[in-house]
Amino acid sequence: MAIKMPEADRGVLARREQIVAALRSIVPGEGVIDSTAEMLPYESDGLMAYRQPPMVVVLPETTEQVSQILKYCHAQGIKVVPRGSGTSLSGGALPLADAVLLGLGKFKRIREIDFENRVVVTEPGVTNLAISQAVAHAGFYYAPDPSSQIACSIGGNIAENSGGVHCLKYGMTTNNVLGCEIVLMTGEILRIGGKCAENAGYDLMGVITGSEGLLGVVTEVTVRILQKPETARALMVGFAQVEAAGECVARIIGAGIIPGGMEMMDKPAIHAAEAFVHAGYPLDVEALLIIELDGPSVEVDELITRVESIATGCGSTTCRISTSEAERNLFWAGRKAAFPAVGRISPDYLCMDGTIPRGALPKALARIRELSEQYGLACANVFHAGDGNLHPLILYDANKPGEIERAEAFGADILRCCVELGGVLTGEHGVGIEKRDLMGEMFSEIDLNQQQRLKCAFDHLGLLNPGKVFPTLHRCAELGRMHVHAGKLAFPDIPRF
Repeated sequence: MAIKMPEADRGVLARREQIVAALRSIVPGEGVIDSTAEMLPYESDGLMAYRQPPMVVVLPETTEQVSQILKYCHAQGIKVVPRGSGTSLSGGALPLADAVLLGLGKFKRIREIDFENRVVVTEPGVTNLAISQAVAHAGFYYAPDPSSQIACSIGGNIAENSGGVHCLKYGMTTNNVLGCEIVLMTGEILRIGGKCAENAGYDLMGVITGSEGLLGVVTEVTVRILQKPETARALMVGFAQVEAAGECVARIIGAGIIPGGMEMMDKPAIHAAEAFVHAGYPLDVEALLIIELDGPSVEVDELITRVESIATGCGSTTCRISTSEAERNLFWAGRKAAFPAVGRISPDYLCMDGTIPRGALPKALARIRELSEQYGLACANVFHAGDGNLHPLILYDANKPGEIERAEAFGADILRCCVELGGVLTGEHGVGIEKRDLMGEMFSEIDLNQQQRLKCAFDHLGLLNPGKVFPTLHRCAELGRMHVHAGKLAFPDIPRF
């Protein structure tokens, strides 16, 4: 493993049997997994290049059990790594050798569907797609739709502030979550927000969404649901040059048109997706835009005419417009299957995630091509083009010596490029361990320390998901905050001034 993780606490490992017994008293039956073979499925998340078996896995079923587990671990100084469905692509749920892996896979109930207030109250283990399916009969849906929506959990979506192909118009997870129940490391249970669209005081939901399991464990979520638009149609537009496709994206947004979704794929991604899904993608183009327009049918017809005209003005070579719901879904099926499709043509790949200003798209693509030649590794590109979120897929073979190291270096240079072009290190996959050591490219030490202080306010011992996000581990006392518990200072070995 090229990425360094915190050293294991030998004292905690020596107490493993005692810890397992204590967890079994809290979660009886089959809720505790401690055999090496049975823990194998938990040794990594979607970033499978990095693996680490956990010390023990616990699968609670109730908020009270989560509270008791965290309270026990806090008192015993035991680290905890929360985990949803394990689809994270940044290593956010990578276990630690001396930590309890707290899985929320049994939190799979939708607790309430409230059409009057247009909300759903759900447990965190419910999949993203299941929420839309639960309200589809009444003509509603949940807007954020990551490509992994059939598998990813809503709790994990909150941890990473997930997006999807329709986040351009309808926003990320943070724009669609109204409230949550969260358990702090001390075992304290908090309720933040609720069914109201607005809440007084600090925007704690904004803090929790995207916090990557470092602040608390979410055990209930209240999400906003939307009424399905009257009409939704998609255009599939091909271009002989990637730069022309980027120009088309900029002109559509510049014209005041906000599509429901606007995605781009380059030639390698197009060919991989078409071979996998058979969506009818043109194979003689360098770039493909999928643009969805939704709303009243009269408005959609008008917008289609305008978008088609803009695309023609940018030199489009092909343009196909969906004529049925089945055809629209087929257009999207190829894009949503792009990641597994690329997996069919390469033994391994790294899926990167960075964001740039839309206008910088041609420069970013040119730089990725240069880096591909420099590192001798192919790269297929898929983008949430409307909001500048890039997903370069770096192809490599882990069985070939040195290739994974080259792939990592290639990915790091792509993310540095994003920052240099005025963008950010991540759009929706989170920092986790993948981008942790690049945080200094974007943030100063003062910035990072201030973020760490926020972490300390929620988890003063730093026991929740350590080794993630922050490139350098700090103890709260080192940042000027000392916590006194039962008359004793934490970390008495640190000099006090």
